[in-house]
Amino acid sequence: MDTIRRGEPLSVALERAGLAPQEAAEALSVASALDPRKVRAGTTITTKVDPDSGASEVVLQLAIDRVVRFTRAFGKPWVEQEQTLQWTTDTVVVGGVVTSTLTAAIAGGAEAFPERQRTELAYALADILEYRIDLSRDLQKNDSVRVMVERRTAENGLVRPGNIIAARMTVDGKPVETMRFTQSGRVAYFDGEGKSMRAAFLRAPLAFRRISSVFGMRRHPILGTMRRHAGTDYAAASGTPVRALGNGRVIFAGWRGGYGKTVEIRHTNGFVTRYGHLRAYNVRSGQPVSISQTIGQVGSTGLSTAPHLHFEVLVNGVHRDPRVALRNQSGEPLAASQRRAFEQLKTRLFAQLDQSSQRLVGRTAAAKPNGD
Repeated sequence: MDTIRRGEPLSVALERAGLAPQEAAEALSVASALDPRKVRAGTTITTKVDPDSGASEVVLQLAIDRVVRFTRAFGKPWVEQEQTLQWTTDTVVVGGVVTSTLTAAIAGGAEAFPERQRTELAYALADILEYRIDLSRDLQKNDSVRVMVERRTAENGLVRPGNIIAARMTVDGKPVETMRFTQSGRVAYFDGEGKSMRAAFLRAPLAFRRISSVFGMRRHPILGTMRRHAGTDYAAASGTPVRALGNGRVIFAGWRGGYGKTVEIRHTNGFVTRYGHLRAYNVRSGQPVSISQTIGQVGSTGLSTAPHLHFEVLVNGVHRDPRVALRNQSGEPLAASQRRAFEQLKTRLFAQLDQSSQRLVGRTAAAKPNGD
């Protein structure tokens, strides 16, 4: 087994996997299900090579559910076959206790999935929770997470996570619940009170982040004096995309003293968010922006000792702790006509979630790839 390297021709990868140059050329000459020039780096190649007769099979794993197979009998030409893998879907509950990060907590309690897929599951959960929890700041040691998630298994043994069905995080002793629910034909995630997980504001301006300091008093790293740090610093690599926290209009984009390159956005509820020390920004004053839109990149301009984003929230011109100011900006409630069905499903799902960790709780019939 081997993988295609970045910028490497497929023919070269096949030769490294054990095919003679002529065998590789002959196999690719019958390719119709793929373009040899567009096979991505990282694609897995599996070959069967007989010391006497040469290669008899080449398998390219083009996607998690798509395989192209080249086979030949002794003395015969290559035959190409494209295979779409069928998936069987069951449901498992995974979870863990936070010792450092959400990713580590999931990885430590999700043996039902391969290691790479555990990280994918953690990111999927973070995408759902990013309107309610700033996972770089709010999460603390000994917080816990439990997730009910689909497990999809292919015919060849490949495993990947499917949809998250329900989850509960305990943050600072308080539960944050979410579940998947279909309302008027549309699938979305709601909290335990029946409010949409999607709200008017994100909880953090960086998608991948870690905090370097918090709201309150600190010693200014350059001026050396104690001053009220009117916001939150997110340490991140220079160039990391910075997101608008919510819909609004840019009221300033330029150089602002110690903040360096700065963007300020006024939102529909009167909040103003400020993003400082940027390396660059790609919006202009007066421009409307939407939630999650990239407005700039993390930098170290102004009074800054290392790349990071300085983020502030102002309410009626007064600095507020972002954690407090954004806490009650929840999503739209569920339609009254859906409340009973929602409560019934919630009762069943969270009862299953609480029964055990890391065990099978349900099973569905075989599903087509990517099918729900």
